[in-house]
Amino acid sequence: MESDLLREQISNMRQSLFVEEILEYQFLQLEQLQDNENPNFLQEIMTLYFRESPKTIAIIDQALEEHFNFPGLYKYLHQLKGSSASIGANKVTKEINQALECFKEGDIQGCKGAVQRLKQEHNILRNRLQSYFQLLRQIKIC
Repeated sequence: MESDLLREQISNMRQSLFVEEILEYQFLQLEQLQDNENPNFLQEIMTLYFRESPKTIAIIDQALEEHFNFPGLYKYLHQLKGSSASIGANKVTKEINQALECFKEGDIQGCKGAVQRLKQEHNILRNRLQSYFQLLRQIKIC
């Protein structure tokens, strides 16, 4: 009974991540790579993403504050875009695209605003996925 309730809660939480467009299809593809031989594959990928992406975000933030470092900033925005898109972080990727567009136009204030929004979306993604994986761990215990 309790595990049925937990499974429903997990299902609803997962669905809301897609309905709210926080995640997209790439996340589903990563889920499908998980199997009995590697049952924690998805969580390991997400752990790696959340270990590395804040470092890249900090570099981007610093580049925007110190100077509008065109070559370096562009490189790090694309690096973050690639890693975010590869896990299906839809809203984060959208804000990175917005930052890149502002960057191309030379709009430093627009770029700074997009980076602030991407940081917010990144935090939302991390918090929501932490809750999701916590529930998944609970179901394994039951």
